[in-house]
Amino acid sequence: MKKLVIFDLDGTILDTIADLAQSTNYALQQLGFPTHPESAYHKMVGNGINKMFERALPEGTKTQENILAVRQLFLPFYDMHKMDKTAPYPGIIALLDQLQNQAILLAVASNKYQAAAELLVHHYFPTINFATILGERAGIPSKPDPHVVFEILQATGVSKEDTLYVGDSPVDMQTAQSADVEACGVAWGFSPQADLEACHPAHIAQTADDILKLI
Repeated sequence: MKKLVIFDLDGTILDTIADLAQSTNYALQQLGFPTHPESAYHKMVGNGINKMFERALPEGTKTQENILAVRQLFLPFYDMHKMDKTAPYPGIIALLDQLQNQAILLAVASNKYQAAAELLVHHYFPTINFATILGERAGIPSKPDPHVVFEILQATGVSKEDTLYVGDSPVDMQTAQSADVEACGVAWGFSPQADLEACHPAHIAQTADDILKLI
């Protein structure tokens, strides 16, 4: 049985796409750039918000200056609206409760900026005592760099062999592979299942119950 489960955040335990899309579209509109349908953001997320902004900007305008301009407008708007439509995926709260009751350590490894990651996790999962919640931080490489996984392993004292990494994107699968920990993709997230299968994770879960069976 695994001793530690590391969860990605966006697209894995929380469906955040609507609020991310709304907030990015707001910033784009304020700057005079075209906006995108919510569905388009599924292909823009996963590598941190600056990369999302770069992908959302039109060709020929993807400059660092424009990315920072979008970020400056996005952050205060998202901070006010990040819980408008965000919600846990079906079965996630029960899964986390059951894992915690079995004394399995839980952690979050996200490319969402740290303050928002902490606020969302504490708000939507108030009864879950995560061992650590790590998001995007200045000077720390983002996923798929395995740094965040190594931080969690060091903080918890759990070995790679006793760890399961759960995520919804190729970025997550690559992170797990780079860290040499067992990976489980989830089919309900932002990435098509075929994209997960192309990364050859050890498991792909169709429901939250599938993860409990794996543990």
